[in-house]
Amino acid sequence: MNIHYLTLFPEMYEGVLNTSILKRAKEKGIVDYNLINFRDYSESKHNKVDDYPYGGGAGMVLKPEPVFNAMDALDLANPRVILMCPQGQPFDQKMAESLSGEDDIVFICGHYEGYDERIRTLVTDEVSIGDYVLTGGELASMTMTDAVVRLIPGVLSREESHQEDSFSTGMLEHPHYTRPREYRGMEVPDVLLNGNHKLIEEWRHEQSLLRTRERRPDLLDD
Repeated sequence: MNIHYLTLFPEMYEGVLNTSILKRAKEKGIVDYNLINFRDYSESKHNKVDDYPYGGGAGMVLKPEPVFNAMDALDLANPRVILMCPQGQPFDQKMAESLSGEDDIVFICGHYEGYDERIRTLVTDEVSIGDYVLTGGELASMTMTDAVVRLIPGVLSREESHQEDSFSTGMLEHPHYTRPREYRGMEVPDVLLNGNHKLIEEWRHEQSLLRTRERRPDLLDD
């Protein structure tokens, strides 16, 4: 997979893409990250990428030319082009699973008041990571990248690691325990210690269901 980021602040990605699982995915040759500062594609003498909105109003709007020119330079055959936008479809695990099978993903990360509406003609998906507004799309695109890349075969050391994650099964994940067996009066449930895998799986499913009912009953309504 190749992931391309159209951003005015490529330096924001350095720590995230060069750490932990995302770094290992690149080192394995499974994923490549391409940072594009679309200011370099401005047609303005001073590399201007924004301007005042027609009709007036507060803030500045991203101009179409730098983004269109950057997309033309990428010249990709059939990418998923994601516009990070608070008006977009909510990001969830199902979308992460869908994106994990793509060859090329492009994130368009805006700043300022908003996008020139014509930029939306370039995209396949408008996506939001929550009902709040960030300064720009960079942090949101990094969140999506982490969720997507870990699902690509070969990235995690154990392929089944993500299959029981919260939301992958439609429910929240069951509780986990490790050593010590007893800590400050809190003990590991006996069922996890008896070696009966059938009973353990039944317990985990029951706990997953209970936790979902208590914390996210909306998931069960679906």
